[in-house]
Amino acid sequence: MRVRRSTETRTGRAIDLSDWNVSADVVGDAVRGDDSDGLAIACPPPGPVHEHVGVIRPRIEFSRRAALAAAARSRGRTAPQDGELARIRERLDALDPAPVGLADARRRVADAEGSEAAVRERVATLQGRVQALRETDGDPSDAEAELADATRRLADLETERIAAEQTLARARERARETRDARRERLRLRDRADNLRRRAREHLADALGPAFERVRGAVPGETPPSVTAALAVARLADLTAPIVIDAEAAGFEAPSAAATWLDAPVICV
Repeated sequence: MRVRRSTETRTGRAIDLSDWNVSADVVGDAVRGDDSDGLAIACPPPGPVHEHVGVIRPRIEFSRRAALAAAARSRGRTAPQDGELARIRERLDALDPAPVGLADARRRVADAEGSEAAVRERVATLQGRVQALRETDGDPSDAEAELADATRRLADLETERIAAEQTLARARERARETRDARRERLRLRDRADNLRRRAREHLADALGPAFERVRGAVPGETPPSVTAALAVARLADLTAPIVIDAEAAGFEAPSAAATWLDAPVICV
């Protein structure tokens, strides 16, 4: 682990930054890779346990059972729900329906129907004119030519309207499938949430007895929440450093904290 600010660099498994006048939160941000306040820390990336007890400060607040579950995971423990959770994640990845818009398809149908209706009316008018000319011994040739053109146009428009209707029907079917897929995603997400809660409870229960033993062995006089946080950190397998506010824990030196936690430590 290497900590750098400006031209000064400190290295080691246990680093004391109490003389640098930086807060535990700023150091915690730097551990996560945020180059804040000119502070840069080169270390392995923090894991899920750090989301709960990565920065141990006075009056720390965290979900003990979630932190214990994360610590258990860091030690390679598994839960009975893991298999089904993995299958649900695969199913959710496969259920990614693209949005289906019906407005364009509906407009094309409406436009086709309107054009067809107008030409159909034109055909009817021309049919009447041809009939009238024939009955009065007039010359219907021009009207018949117009009627033939209009009839061909009507046939084309009927084909376009049928195609537009079929396109709309397919779009409606895809929209229905999309709605079904979204409902299935919601169902699977609810199921996954329930499984994650049950897995978390299982892992937290599995580590509960060890947690109670370690909590009773935390050195010095510390507030209950700090004691619990230190116990969780001790139980976890950590490669990224834990940041400890000197006001929170009673270790004699950063090296003592690193030895007890069996983890890299930065004290501020």
